Amino acid sequence: MSKKIIYDLAILGAVIALGGLGYTLAPLLTPKTDLAAPLSDCDLNRGPCRAALPGGGEVEFSISPRPVPALKPLTLSARVSGIPASQVEVDFAGVDMKMGYNRPLLAAAKEAGTFVGQGNLPVCITGTMIWQATVLVGSGGKNIAVPFRFESAAPEGH
Repeated sequence: MSKKIIYDLAILGAVIALGGLGYTLAPLLTPKTDLAAPLSDCDLNRGPCRAALPGGGEVEFSISPRPVPALKPLTLSARVSGIPASQVEVDFAGVDMKMGYNRPLLAAAKEAGTFVGQGNLPVCITGTMIWQATVLVGSGGKNIAVPFRFESAAPEGH
């Protein structure tokens, strides 16, 4: 065999392997959910937002500081009522631009049904950006998705 054929076969094998790896890891980027609430029209930049959970219950979610900045530490808080929540994560995804995996797990607080944690948003080269924060509530072996949208402010100097 010539060297060119060997190189071509090696490149083809690498492309197939990368495709298989991407196919295998793709589910990590999309949260697994059993139930999903409709997109809330509440603006997280104005204050905490509440949404009804499918099947009963409610979640109240907030991000601070406000307006929500990029490249700064964010305090995340979720309060779940009406159902027993075992865990809460927040999946941040760019609405118009993929920004990678960003899903902080919130810790249970002393107050029942309250979960808190830290997160941050990467900077977008265009300045402000529309984000979707999907609050993922684990309850009774099911994952419930509650989406909220907001605009992040560009950091000063960008």
